[in-house]
Formats: sequence, C-alpha cells, structure tokens
Amino acid sequence: MKKIRILEDEEGIREELIILLSNSGYLPEAPSSFADPVEDILKAAPDMVLLDINLPGMNGKDILRELRKKSQIPVIMVTSSDAERDEVITIGYGADDYITKPYNPTLLLLRIANVFRRMGGSEETVDIGGVLLNLRKSTLIQKSGEEIVLSKNEMLILSYLYNHRGRIVTRDELMTDLWNNSEYLNDNALTVNISRLRGKLSEAGIENIIETRKGQGYILEV
Repeated sequence: MKKIRILEDEEGIREELIILLSNSGYLPEAPSSFADPVEDILKAAPDMVLLDINLPGMNGKDILRELRKKSQIPVIMVTSSDAERDEVITIGYGADDYITKPYNPTLLLLRIANVFRRMGGSEETVDIGGVLLNLRKSTLIQKSGEEIVLSKNEMLILSYLYNHRGRIVTRDELMTDLWNNSEYLNDNALTVNISRLRGKLSEAGIENIIETRKGQGYILEV
C-alpha cells in the first residue's frame, strides 16, 4: 500500500483528502504541525507528498526546494493560486505535478496514479469484481486476456464509482465529475453511458456490479 503524506493546513481539506485516499487504497498521513516539515517528510519516508503551497511558516515552494536537495520523493503541489508564475516556479523547483483548489477528486487520483506510473511505483491496473481495469489504456481485461475498450465517458464514470465504491453516488455527482473533466452529459446521455458501461462489464464477466438505487443514484459493489 502506497503511503502518501499530506501537508495541508486547512483541517477540512485535510480530512477530505484522508478519506479520499483511504477509500482509494492508499495510506494517508496528515500531520497538523509544520514545525520541521522537510525532516518530518524524510523521517516518514512516504511514497508521495501532497504539498500545499500556502502553509504557515515555511511555504510549500521553500519546502519543496529544500526537500529536493535531499530526496526525489514524488511531490504534487496543491494550491489555491491560479497564478502561472507559481506553477512555473514550483515545477522549476522539482514538483512532479500541480493541481489547483478546488480540485476534482477523480482528477487528483488520476494525477497521483500517473505520477506513480511515471516513477515506476504503481500498478497500471485495479481489480474490479475479478476483472482488471487498465487505467492507462482504458480497457477491461477479461480472464482470457482479451481487452474491452472503454470510451472516455465510460472510463470516467467507472473510475468515479470505483473511487467512491461502497457508497451511493448521485447522478448529479457523476454529471458534475464529467463536466469537470470537460465532458458534458445531460441526464439522458448519462443513462445511455451507464447502460453501455454495464454492457461492457457484463461482456467482461461482471454482472450487476453497478446497482441502481431508485431516487438516489448508483453504488459500485466490489
């Protein structure tokens, strides 16, 4: 299990990240004190750091600059600033990626997976009901080894349901997530995409894994 250290001073966001990462198969660590952040990171030896730029005391860019003198731990910067200058400076200091608040949870998880993949530290597949989902190729891998290609919308829907598995996801949540990923779907189009996704899951040998909760939404049971 990959350990991700969260350096975020806003308690609410910190708690949301802990829940999101825990539900996605990571081991989050989120200190509330930032007295000696660089040494704390080195002692904790995480697999990745989510680092807010605007921290009390030593800011995130300075932490990153000092950390890079001693370690190449993957770092994704999280900030409320849209300034391109911040992004350029941050990447120049050695950040592996950059995301701006308010961020889309699915997009953040995809960026985490992408960074791990580039570093050679993450599997490209996740198990969904006994069938492998290839995150890089957007395919379902059948037990025979044959692959079923998912459309972008189908992949986004399945990823969101997987990242929130075990709880009801509303249709509005799914449409908002698709909108945030530059894919607009109306209510009818969402129904069509869910139906097509179910068909491909069934073809892969997974039956009734996406359960409809009338008047509430969907739940992925894995």
